[in-house]
Amino acid sequence: MIDPVLLFGLALAAGAPLALSPVPTALGAALAAAALRRRAGRAALAAAAVALAVSGLRARALLDGASGLYDGAAALLQPPARCEVTSAVVSSPVVVGTAQRRSDEPGEAPSARVDVELTGGTCGGRALPGPLRARLYGAPLELARGDRIEVVVDLAPIHLFRNEGLRDATAAIARSGIVASGTIVDARRTLAGRSIGAAVDRARAAVRARIEATFHPDAAALGRALVLGETDLTPEDQDAFRESGLAHLLAVSGTHLILAVAGFAAVLRAILVRVGPIAARWDAGRITAALCVPAAWLYADFAGGGGSAMRAAAMLSCAMGARLLGLRPVGVRNFALSLAGAAAVDPLIACDLSFGLSAAATAGLLWLQRPLAALLVPGARGREDGGGGGVERGPLDASPRALARRLLAPLATTLAAMFGCAPLLLMNGETFPLLGVAANVVAAPIGELAALPFCLAHAVLAWAPPVERGCALVGSGALLAVRAVARASAETGVVLRLPEPSPAQLAALAAAIALAWAAERRGRRLAALAAGAAAWLALEVVAVRAGAPRGVLRVNVLDVGQGDAILIDLPEGGAMLVDAGGFVGSPVDPGARVIRPLLRSRRRARLDAIVLSHPHPDHFGGLPAVVEGVEVGELWDTGQGEAEGAGPVYARLLADLRRRGVPVVRPASLCGRPRVLSGATIEVLAPCPELHPDRGANDNSFVLRITYGARSALLVGDAEHEAEDALVSRHGAALRADLLKVGHHGSRTSTGAALLAAVDPSVAAVSCGVRNRFGHPSPEVLSRLSARGVAIARMDRGGALVWETDGERVLWSRPGRPPTPAPGSGPRRSPPVSLRLDAP
Repeated sequence: MIDPVLLFGLALAAGAPLALSPVPTALGAALAAAALRRRAGRAALAAAAVALAVSGLRARALLDGASGLYDGAAALLQPPARCEVTSAVVSSPVVVGTAQRRSDEPGEAPSARVDVELTGGTCGGRALPGPLRARLYGAPLELARGDRIEVVVDLAPIHLFRNEGLRDATAAIARSGIVASGTIVDARRTLAGRSIGAAVDRARAAVRARIEATFHPDAAALGRALVLGETDLTPEDQDAFRESGLAHLLAVSGTHLILAVAGFAAVLRAILVRVGPIAARWDAGRITAALCVPAAWLYADFAGGGGSAMRAAAMLSCAMGARLLGLRPVGVRNFALSLAGAAAVDPLIACDLSFGLSAAATAGLLWLQRPLAALLVPGARGREDGGGGGVERGPLDASPRALARRLLAPLATTLAAMFGCAPLLLMNGETFPLLGVAANVVAAPIGELAALPFCLAHAVLAWAPPVERGCALVGSGALLAVRAVARASAETGVVLRLPEPSPAQLAALAAAIALAWAAERRGRRLAALAAGAAAWLALEVVAVRAGAPRGVLRVNVLDVGQGDAILIDLPEGGAMLVDAGGFVGSPVDPGARVIRPLLRSRRRARLDAIVLSHPHPDHFGGLPAVVEGVEVGELWDTGQGEAEGAGPVYARLLADLRRRGVPVVRPASLCGRPRVLSGATIEVLAPCPELHPDRGANDNSFVLRITYGARSALLVGDAEHEAEDALVSRHGAALRADLLKVGHHGSRTSTGAALLAAVDPSVAAVSCGVRNRFGHPSPEVLSRLSARGVAIARMDRGGALVWETDGERVLWSRPGRPPTPAPGSGPRRSPPVSLRLDAP
């Protein structure tokens, strides 16, 4: 029979998927319950169903509350404001930015990122209406939880990048309460915290300082990641560890916790058995187990308090609790209790990637390590407790079979953990490392047998400087060796590119696993897994068709912040991209953060055309990341960037595409020649017949009119009044369109009355970000649109817009809302009689 506690824990943990993707999750849960009905009692299945429903409702309530919390912050902080506030520190300070600078480069002193709760003060001259949580950068390193500080900070709402097909970003707000972020201008601590958390933070600061002082400069960031959970690696190292499948070696995991707590337990037990009165009256082992429980939680907090560390602390606490009660710890039950406890406290715990990877890896070790060990080494068996700790063998056995077991046992463990994590890795990355197994076999012993123990020992040896320096030397060498393996593996480029699993595919996988789990014979298990694979492939076909719909024109005005990016799905299955967002000085690349994940979720590996409306960074900044991952048919470019110089990013983009043989098409080849591209008619209306040398880049923007059947969309880039007047004069009623992408992010210099009268749109999309300081969109523009009865879709209010038509009917939707008929989606209205049509 299946452990009912495990079913209960899994059901609680599935609350977040149920809230985010209710139909696939509910269907998958029903299929899993049907498969397990013979191996789980009715009472257990009923309790699991209730747990799933309650957890899902709790998760949904948290998500809805987070949306309201965010809307309130956006109303207060839009446009971004300078705040003078009092606040309390609510998270451990985390160092950021030091690894980006070489040790020989001068620069400002390192600073920290810290989460605070603002409790009083003003923002932009307005009183803070209530408590508000924010993430602040540039904080002093000496801060600790519970500290009271007075700060002057430039604050803005965090950007959620809400786009249909990407994961709901409000889950992070629901879990942390963080709705705003900014950079500290001035800070003063008024009261020091006195809590256990504050003491832990000061211990972290002391260890951080010793790592920076004694480790090799190239290894210090790696050491902080391993010991303190601070991810402050260079972008190159982050990519190398991710692409090689070795990122887990720098993450605080159950292995860290077991090693740290085991060391503490060994020292404590050695002391207790030597204290006569204690050894005579009490069981030193039980006393040690009791003290190991708080020690595990303290270490998990010291190591950054990530989901993986907390889950491991919970599982270890269950094992120590069993030992304290005189019971034999059972790995599966401890795992189940850790899931149930975490999900009971936080119904959105499944949204924590580190927790998910830790749980998935543990599940792989519990249920896959023994079968894989037996498969790789006939006659081998994993540990009987299901812990996945290795293959049993005699230490003195030197036979060929025993040698094979010693060599292949780590491979079985690595494969079990990787197979368990595979779905989550595919959800959060574009590639799966084919050399990850080999890289882990080489690097894992170095990381776990040298880097980890010496780095942990270093953390408690400040009182013995020579020993501390020795540990730093060995730990640095081991970390640099692991990094060398990661870089070498990543440089091979041997990776498997797979699409992101859809919620329906994950539900099918869960049902197949449940069916295989319930099967009593090997043949039935294989049949269940084969059925799951077939369902996965069938759902992949469905996802491909949904990502490239036929017979409709779908315009996706994306939420990329203060910039433009429009993905257009064409009626015959093709696609084109108009701009890709970006902003000078922003650490976020919208090409990598939004557009590439969206293309991946829609199974698109080709763009028939990319249109750069004009050479400004908020339009081309994300293009390098986009073109890196897809085939490009053509690039439409006005040429003004080359003529006047648009900076190195633009120059490298054009050079890269030309090197790949991508045609760069200029206005002279596009104007006056409507093109049929994958079933849609595309007219280039400006700049025609070529660039206007007396105009700036905005007024030389490409203006596109895209038509399918009786419906059209007009995209005007950043065209301002001069270009608009020329368009109206030249084209008049031919500008008519159902959808207008408002010019220049809703600036007052665009979207004049004459253009609106000519276009007569029913829906207007405004590409602006919540953090913009330009006052976009202008109240004047919004007033003109409202006066004509135009429905306004602002990207900073509600996220992206999806507008689609079959040539007659028009539907529109925003993230999280079902498609509905767009305003004015009936027969087209007659043009106003006052419109001048006497264009020259």
